[in-house]
Amino acid sequence: MLIEDIRPTTLTGVKRLAKQLKKMQGITHADALELAAKSANCESFHHAQRTLTIKGAGSSSPYVLLTIYWSDKDRGHRCGRETLRIELTRPILELCDKSGLKYVRGFGDLRMVASDHFVCDSIAPSQDYAQERLCTAERSLRFMENTGLRPYRNRSTYPKVLDENKLPNTDHATSWIDHVHGQFVLIDEPYGNVPDEKARAAWADRTGWRIEKSVWPGMYRPYDCDLYVAVDGCTGYDFNALMQKIDAMPAPMVSESWTGDSVPSWETFLSPMAATRQDERRARCKGMIYPSASKSTVPFSYNPGCRNRRPAGELGIEVHIEVGRIIKTAMRSEFSRSAVYTRMSSLRSDLENRLALEEGPELYEKREFDQIYYGWTDRDQALLEALRSTDDVISTLRRLEPKLKRAYPDCAPLRQQLRRIEMSVSLLERAN
Repeated sequence: MLIEDIRPTTLTGVKRLAKQLKKMQGITHADALELAAKSANCESFHHAQRTLTIKGAGSSSPYVLLTIYWSDKDRGHRCGRETLRIELTRPILELCDKSGLKYVRGFGDLRMVASDHFVCDSIAPSQDYAQERLCTAERSLRFMENTGLRPYRNRSTYPKVLDENKLPNTDHATSWIDHVHGQFVLIDEPYGNVPDEKARAAWADRTGWRIEKSVWPGMYRPYDCDLYVAVDGCTGYDFNALMQKIDAMPAPMVSESWTGDSVPSWETFLSPMAATRQDERRARCKGMIYPSASKSTVPFSYNPGCRNRRPAGELGIEVHIEVGRIIKTAMRSEFSRSAVYTRMSSLRSDLENRLALEEGPELYEKREFDQIYYGWTDRDQALLEALRSTDDVISTLRRLEPKLKRAYPDCAPLRQQLRRIEMSVSLLERAN
């Protein structure tokens, strides 16, 4: 084999190739390391050090890397990175899709930046916190891997009995579904010795549900909390089989026995699957990025990691008053709908935040501008009394869009609020 055809897959292999290149080409050892790293599909030897050491010696089994950066203000502003490699029986997206992972305990704002890598976009307040967060994510993955359960996201079909006759002493509960059987499963993880077992037994008798404590310590806080499993006993679901799977799971990973990679710096970690400049940009934690203004939007703050943006421009105090009156009366009208109330409440909150930024915090507090969106005046009452039908509410809501469009340039934050208005109008039209 020609030396040009060698493609090392480990850091040891890169170093071995570098020695051969140095001897054959008469170059420095540093230059030889750079060439050898590129033969391993790495951008540089430094890149190879960050990736091939974690990747290991040619392992082809599924795995995922989870990364969290941290900064500890109480310990002299120390900072660092924690990365945990988790070996899996099958690829992570076969365990749960990306949208579902957002509902999995421990994942939250972990963002998929490569097929083998997730990065948290929030900076953890300490190293211990980061490690515990990653261990929680690992426990959640193991739970899905062993049980086949997935996060339950369809709130419209949530079992009514759990709302009407709540499980006594429930705490840290999560909702799951067995897609093979269409079975809803409640996982409850209260602190040990807290639940009233007699009250829970009585609840099970009243509702027809089965509930049992597992010997597996759980996902939330193993050894501090217990894990209970509850299902509807009238569905014929094989509850015992599920309990056997959970009880047979190995001891959960905890931060006290941390086995991940700890690095005392904020240098961006790149996974083995990250090979391009775009991959490197994607892998950067957003919590470390300083936001900047664009032609159409500005950040809510210029603190590192701020991802919320608002349209450039100003609505003006008089228009804010008009808009606030429309929103408040539409929310109170007897001809409105609960879904409209929810959307207008979100719009109100966002515009009130914009008003505070437009006027400045000191002036905003002195002039009590919060009354514009949350107070109630005689003129508000007069408009409310003028809304005598659903058509009146629709007509009033339609006045919002042109006011916002005149004040703000076209941008994603504006379009998001316009969609709330459009959806509210559409809901009212269909109900009319």
